[in-house]
Amino acid sequence: MSKIASPLAPRATAADVVKTTNLSGKTAVITGGASGLGIETARALLGAGAAVILPVRDATKGEQVAAELRESTGNPQVQVTMLDLGSLSSVRVGAAHILELAPKIHILINNAGVMATPEGHTADGFETQFGTNHLGHFLLTHLLMPALLAAAPARVVSLSSSGHRRSDIVWDDIHFERRPYDRWQAYGQSKTANALFAVGLNGRYAAQGVTANAVHPGGIMTGLQKHMTLEEQRALGWVNEQGEYHPIFKTPAEGASTSVWAATAPELEGVGGLFLEELQKSEVLDHQNPNPLFGYKAYARDPQSAERLWEISEQLVGLS
Repeated sequence: MSKIASPLAPRATAADVVKTTNLSGKTAVITGGASGLGIETARALLGAGAAVILPVRDATKGEQVAAELRESTGNPQVQVTMLDLGSLSSVRVGAAHILELAPKIHILINNAGVMATPEGHTADGFETQFGTNHLGHFLLTHLLMPALLAAAPARVVSLSSSGHRRSDIVWDDIHFERRPYDRWQAYGQSKTANALFAVGLNGRYAAQGVTANAVHPGGIMTGLQKHMTLEEQRALGWVNEQGEYHPIFKTPAEGASTSVWAATAPELEGVGGLFLEELQKSEVLDHQNPNPLFGYKAYARDPQSAERLWEISEQLVGLS
C-alpha cells in the first residue's frame, strides 16, 4: 500500500484536521469524551457540524463538559449518556440508550482508557486494564454495530498506544492469574488488544461499509497518568527536575488530531486495519524501521492473533 498521510504537520491540532470538513448530518460517539483527548476530539467534530454523543461514567462532569462544548463551538448537538466500560451490564444499558438517541452512527471513537492501574478487576472479574480498555469497547462496538451499518460508510477508531510494545497478548494468562501482576505489561497487552480489535473488526465489516483503524495519539499529559507519581514520571524522562515536561509531549488538541483524521479524512475512505500515528500510516518496527519513536510491533496487526482475540473476547463478554 502506498504512503497514506495527512498533508498537515504532526503537531497540527484536531481543529486543523477538519478545518475544511463539513460533518453536518453526521453523528459521532466518543467514549471518554468528558476528559483529556476526548474533549478535544469532541470539540473538533462539533466544530465541523457533527452531532456528538458522550458516554461517560460521571454524569455531572459529562454535562459540565457538554455545556462548555456547546458554548465554545456554537453547536448545541451534544448529548451525554451514562456508561462504565468496566461493567458489561453498564455497557449494555448505555449502548441501548445510545441506539435510542442515534439509529445511525457514522463515527465511533473508542477513546476512553486507563493506564498503569494498581492490580484489580472489573465488575465482571477481568483484569482492570484489559477489561476496561478492550473488552468494554469490544462489547460496546458490537452492540452499536446496527447503527454503524445503517450509516455506512462508517468508521471506528480504536485508541491504542506506543505502550503496546510492552506486551503482546499473553494468551494463557490474560488476567494475570498465574504470573505476578505488572501494571505496564497489563497496559501494553490492553493496547495491543485495541490494535488487534481494529484489524478484526475491519476484516469482518469493511465489505459492509464499516472500516476500523487503530491510532496512537502520541504522548499527552492527561488524567491517564493519575496512577503515576511525579518521581515515576521523572524516572521515565517525562518530567525534568524543574517540573517541565519533555518537548515530545503534545497538547490535548494536538493529541486528538490523529483520531479526528482517522474518523474524517477523505484519504482513509474505505481504508482500514491500519495502525496510524502522527497523522499518517505507521510502519512496522523492524531492522528497516528501528525508530524508537515511530512504528508498531508486528504482533499488533497479526490477522491470526486478531481472530484469536475476537473469539476469546466473544466468549468473555457472553456473545458466543
